[in-house]
Amino acid sequence: MNSNSPAPNFSDVNGTKLPTHVAIIMDGSGRWAKKRLLNRIKGHEKGAQTVRTIVRTCRQIGIRNLTLYAFSTENWQRPKTEIQALMTLLVKFLDSELKEMMDNNIRLDTIGEIDRLPQSVQKALRRTKETTQENNGMRLILALSYGGRSEIVRMAQALAQKASTGAIEPHAIDTDLVSQHLYTGDIPDPDLLIRTSGEMRISNFLLWQIAYTEICVTDTLWPDFGKEEFLRILKDFQQRERRYGNVGE
Repeated sequence: MNSNSPAPNFSDVNGTKLPTHVAIIMDGSGRWAKKRLLNRIKGHEKGAQTVRTIVRTCRQIGIRNLTLYAFSTENWQRPKTEIQALMTLLVKFLDSELKEMMDNNIRLDTIGEIDRLPQSVQKALRRTKETTQENNGMRLILALSYGGRSEIVRMAQALAQKASTGAIEPHAIDTDLVSQHLYTGDIPDPDLLIRTSGEMRISNFLLWQIAYTEICVTDTLWPDFGKEEFLRILKDFQQRERRYGNVGE
């Protein structure tokens, strides 16, 4: 979603119609680096700067929940050197952003198979989550070693176990109970999903949660994604009619 219209500012976005939860598939860092004949890690480093920009913008404008697809279950198939570099970059990011999260009342949460991450990453995540757990201005959720299908399998296993022990009756399983047993059980479903780099797929991300989510795909590679385009997307979101299966007015 690129536009030649004038760059928007905060006043162009209706503060009463903000999405409660924005989810982003941060795609294109590797291609950004390749276009510049750089190592892929340079793209991820530049992408970390974009993360900082978008988190700040969300906090300033008043978006309560931001979920970033940082590392998928499929990403474990990447070269070991790239995975190691990504994990090192994640630890550095957590350490460097802790003060900003505290200063801006931002709480860090995670979803995914966190126990698969290196111990150094798990330690950094625990430290940051524990330090920020009382913050209530905004929630930043990192999807790490995350896959939508594995999340649904995990949920089904948990409900099957409870049903087998008599803790719940099978007929009591409804959409609310399913939602409660997902990683995002206490987080509202995304109102808006953004994917950068122009790829037209959701890549196993929040499969249950995005049933009625508005989707925006932009050709911009993640390292080049900035505040102005983000605000433009929010403005577009506010002009959409969300019907949830009903007829429009």
